[in-house]
Amino acid sequence: MDFSTLELHPDLKRALTEAGYLTATPVQEQVIANAFSGCDIYVQSQTGTGKTAAYLIVIIQRLLNEPLLAGRKALIMVPTRELAVQVEDEMRVLGKYLNFKTGAFYGGVGYGNQTALLRDDAQILVGTPGRVLDLNASGTMNLMNIGFLVLDEADRMFDMGFYPDLRKLIKVLPPADKRQTMLFSATLNNYVKNLAWEYTKKPVEIEIEPESVTVDEIDQVLYHVSSGDKFRLLLGIFQNEKPESALIFCNTKRYTEKITHRLRANGIKVDYISGDLAQSRRLAVIDDFKGGKVSFLVATDVAARGLDVDSLALVVNYDIPRETENYVHRIGRTARAGKSGRAITFASEQDIYELAGIERYIGKKIPSKVASEEMFAEDIAPEAARPKDRGQRAPHEPRPQFKGRLHEGRNRKREDMPREDRFKEERSFENKKPFDKNKKKGQHKNKFAAKENAGFKEEGEISPEVAGMRFEDRIKFYKSKYSGSGSKDGIAKTRQDQEKKQKPVTRVAFPALTMASTFTFVMSPCTSSKFTI
Repeated sequence: MDFSTLELHPDLKRALTEAGYLTATPVQEQVIANAFSGCDIYVQSQTGTGKTAAYLIVIIQRLLNEPLLAGRKALIMVPTRELAVQVEDEMRVLGKYLNFKTGAFYGGVGYGNQTALLRDDAQILVGTPGRVLDLNASGTMNLMNIGFLVLDEADRMFDMGFYPDLRKLIKVLPPADKRQTMLFSATLNNYVKNLAWEYTKKPVEIEIEPESVTVDEIDQVLYHVSSGDKFRLLLGIFQNEKPESALIFCNTKRYTEKITHRLRANGIKVDYISGDLAQSRRLAVIDDFKGGKVSFLVATDVAARGLDVDSLALVVNYDIPRETENYVHRIGRTARAGKSGRAITFASEQDIYELAGIERYIGKKIPSKVASEEMFAEDIAPEAARPKDRGQRAPHEPRPQFKGRLHEGRNRKREDMPREDRFKEERSFENKKPFDKNKKKGQHKNKFAAKENAGFKEEGEISPEVAGMRFEDRIKFYKSKYSGSGSKDGIAKTRQDQEKKQKPVTRVAFPALTMASTFTFVMSPCTSSKFTI
């Protein structure tokens, strides 16, 4: 179906022609055919099939041609900030010659500009669930005049935990028979089905064949490589294949920064996006990548959806994704709109276990190869540009040895130490002043801390007489003084100390016990046991 054959508003048709929309994709054809009449629709379609333009065309055409919809607004819910900005940009392209005000409402930025858009009576509202709920709760965003509700990437919103927020949001909207609801999802999970059945009115189900471009039109290859050699293989691919553009996916924010710094140190112009970047910075990076100012971009899965780049030459899975569906969304960034593309995946010993689930999900084996030596390139980045992960080490690296402030001999077994080192260690321990818990402001309060007649002049200080003894003689001297084995006085003193430690025993006369007497013995602060005698 050609857009020129549709009876569209002249200004809308003009914008479509200038934007290069000539022939409708399957999802666009089905959505336009069923939604122009005002029916609710429930669409299963993968990303990159043109669904954004499909529902925007329906909204624009109905708002322009149906007087009963005058003054009504459209609310388009998306899972990420990037997708919200993308939908906003697409609306501005299609509404180039129309008097529609469009606003994007998402977290991570201030409320000032967004509240100004609402004061200016923006008619097309694109937002994420959290920020829209906040604006509605504060009374800034009125949702009672919504005529269109679009849930884009519904399955992704559920994966991100937005299902409760969506239910709260829909309850404050006009009822299902007072609005048109369009729900788009890449997969048919139970959450999506429940939402469609509960909050739509007799929806028309449209199912587009699963993303055939992922399997048929993307040249996929998997290289088995050790984790320590992945970066050298990435450099080799860039040097040998010389792709015009590439999107490199990592599983963690830390690795996006690490890979970016190492690529820059090797003379490659690259940038990165992750959840830690400020929203303004993320948008600037995406604009540079789309505009060709930056040819290579390192990203986490935050960019797997909502990042639409024309003619992306290569996608590299530096890390195998932990969720199987993310593999499809990652490599789906290439081969857009029927174009061919290439996807390379690195499978190391650390993430090989995720591979089986991905191959079951896409229904085929990914062609695999073992990276040969000529495929690797030398990493010329200085050592400072190669940060190591905290608490982690590569499999080939030896475990680091502990080097603390203790005496060097303490890390060795005592029996392996020379006699001189053992004697030094024992002398250092004996000369160490004992800890006094009653010490306060430099004064000793414990009257019995000093040992009298034990060879000590002061507490912690050894008399010259004892210091001149051999180690064996000193041990005998200490035993005779403290154990009491060398004198009757010592034995008597030991007995007196033991008697002092014993608590006085109080004898209590118990009354006569009967056979039915019951006692409770408390065994611990939390338990008790009952015994019947």
